Amino acid sequence: MPSLLIIIMLLLSSLCSVAQKREKYEFKRNLPVYAHELLADLDYPLAWGRSNIKNFDEWRREARQKVLDCMLLPPPPADDYAVKLIAEEQRDGYKARQIEIRLSKYYSVPALILIPDGKGPFPAINCLHDHGGHLFIGKEKMIRPLAPRTKEDSLVTKDADKWIEGLYEGQYVGDYLAKNGYVVFSADAPMWGERGQMEGAKREKYDMIAGNMMMYGIDLCAYMTYDDISGTEYLASLPEVDAERIGCVGFSMGGYRSWMLAALSDRIKVGVAVCWMVTTDEQLTFNYGRTENGGFANCLPGLRRWLDYPHIASIACPKPMLFINGRQDKLFPVAGVEKAFRQMHDVWDSQGAGNNIETELWDVPHSFYLPAQKRMLEFFRRRL
Repeated sequence: MPSLLIIIMLLLSSLCSVAQKREKYEFKRNLPVYAHELLADLDYPLAWGRSNIKNFDEWRREARQKVLDCMLLPPPPADDYAVKLIAEEQRDGYKARQIEIRLSKYYSVPALILIPDGKGPFPAINCLHDHGGHLFIGKEKMIRPLAPRTKEDSLVTKDADKWIEGLYEGQYVGDYLAKNGYVVFSADAPMWGERGQMEGAKREKYDMIAGNMMMYGIDLCAYMTYDDISGTEYLASLPEVDAERIGCVGFSMGGYRSWMLAALSDRIKVGVAVCWMVTTDEQLTFNYGRTENGGFANCLPGLRRWLDYPHIASIACPKPMLFINGRQDKLFPVAGVEKAFRQMHDVWDSQGAGNNIETELWDVPHSFYLPAQKRMLEFFRRRL
């Protein structure tokens, strides 16, 4: 009898796992069936050139404030950074430090810092890690982990090396920059690495947790950007850093973080964004067989009613910015990338700063391979 009961329970479980469908529905493939109508109604009234504001500096202030309004409440700042040194090691031409830094009264943030040997101050880069649906590591996607001291450390190092081999052609971006004379900072974003979930890293839990955070009146994606801004302020405070020469770089979600940070922080003088730029009409559509699933990782409530992605990135104008996307990148349709690039060029051109924005489409998939890293370094050397 017990075995029969188990069989019945398994059958019932199997039946429950099959989605129950109705003949009528309103959503398919993660989008509402009226997605086309929603897109047609987005007119972005605050975009430069559409806004009634004709003075560019005034527009930048208003557009930035709108973005901040849609980011909801920022995390309350801590009284001081209360930096805790976890470990330090000497590498070839630079030191690596593992720290914890208090960026809010709510939490401390694990981070890695690389400092070149020699006499500073040095230019500095905030390296912003990717998403990849892989939350077990964060900062370690940008900077090689320190020598393992625990079993967990060994797992992290093995995981990071594998990740870097796949998307970065075996080279840690942060270490590459440090070898070339830059102070490098990289921190875990909320839900990644040592800021993850007690129960373990699960991509499907991100959206549920982000939804719960909204119930508190705050936005998880916004906290990521607020922390990027605060982390940059900390970077500027270091005696080894030339506070007038700070840039940022990121790939994939890190690319999104990079142009967001450049738009919202006056500390950032130069930005590089790899494989994250598109227009909403080409992103949230049924046209390409794939619908957006970054979800809450780049969701600020209500902002699309005012500004599209390239409009927000344009708040960074006239700063030097480099955008690289891939023609084989299945996450960002080329048509949307090209539209976004044109819109940003129009903004920089309107301010007589057309030479400060460089946009490139490479024949590569979603990646940050060695040639793109070399291009990044050339851009920082020339612009920063």
